[in-house]
Amino acid sequence: GLQVVVIENHKVPLTTIEIAVKNGAYTEGPEYSGLSHLFEHMFFKANKDYPTQEKFLKRIQELGAIWNGTTDVERVNYFFTFDKDSLNAGLHFMNSAIRFPVYKEEDMKKERPVVDGEFQRAESDPGFQLWYESQKNLWGDQITRKNAIGVHEIINTATPEKMMIIKDKYYVPNNSLLTICGDVNHDDAFKMAENIFGSWTPAAEDPQKKYPIPPFKPLAKSAYFVKESSIAETPSMMYSWQGPSAGTDSAATLAADIFSTILRMNSSKLQQALVDKGLATDASLNYSTARYTGPIEMYITPNPTKLKACFDEVNRQIALFNTPDYYTDQQLTDAKAIVLRNAIRRKEKPSDLPSQLSYNWCSTSLDYNTNLEQNYQKVTRADIKKYLEKYI
Repeated sequence: GLQVVVIENHKVPLTTIEIAVKNGAYTEGPEYSGLSHLFEHMFFKANKDYPTQEKFLKRIQELGAIWNGTTDVERVNYFFTFDKDSLNAGLHFMNSAIRFPVYKEEDMKKERPVVDGEFQRAESDPGFQLWYESQKNLWGDQITRKNAIGVHEIINTATPEKMMIIKDKYYVPNNSLLTICGDVNHDDAFKMAENIFGSWTPAAEDPQKKYPIPPFKPLAKSAYFVKESSIAETPSMMYSWQGPSAGTDSAATLAADIFSTILRMNSSKLQQALVDKGLATDASLNYSTARYTGPIEMYITPNPTKLKACFDEVNRQIALFNTPDYYTDQQLTDAKAIVLRNAIRRKEKPSDLPSQLSYNWCSTSLDYNTNLEQNYQKVTRADIKKYLEKYI
């Protein structure tokens, strides 16, 4: 059934509730590309207890709630933050929205161009254009499973019937996580959740097993391309690799984060070779944790007058990544300290905690999330070497 996590945090008299669902781009074949995102928008429209968006929004106003939802590659989440005394009412409201949505054609007619408009705005950004072209090369015909924003034609022709198909496949308790965080008593919160969501019938079979995700095809060879853009004011450079899958190589996901942190440090050889020498204004390497083949992405803003020199130096640095002296023991220690400080900083805002937890629940596990900070400190040179040999 439904997994429930309660996080007591009494800093302020507020409570945040979030439901996260293992849904998103990774579940979307070409005929559903972008519809997890549209579904997220429709969540805030109408349901059995609040049959119009006006009534839905009025109830949010009565609760004094701050609310939103997000759609990513491997997670869709919905959250409300309100006064702690509104917890029971807020859970009832969430229950109505998640279990009993109503999809009206007139609502979809209004929301389709809103969702498609987000895509159009993204397309006006040359950085997105470069990223999107890179994704096409990285994932091939499986790009819809890595691109949450979707495809114009699919978004603009979506029907209420397709929304119900998504709901019936993925919006079930044994594919969802309810997190309650804030100025609450955990025993009381668990009881409320049981009373309100206890009748939610789970799917007969785990959706993640019933609708398996096809493995992402490895790249046959390296490829380079140039993307021309009439709206770009400065050049950009991007390198992408297929990285580790948290479901099968969780150790490499930790090594990836630590190595990326080392490279972002001002003292790193990458920064010294590119930024300090005037070949680029910035350079960074990032890995996005994912259950299914997380991407590794390197971004460089080259000096427009030194493009060729910058490109050559980036390639030289990549070739040096796995050499023994590319980073020092002190840099490894410092990177672990940076990761720990960032983790502490992220915990300062209680309303952000459910989202951090649910991201890892969807793409890794609750245990991975619980032990993350401790396991970062255990990353060794051997772990990083293995990661680089396998993925870069």
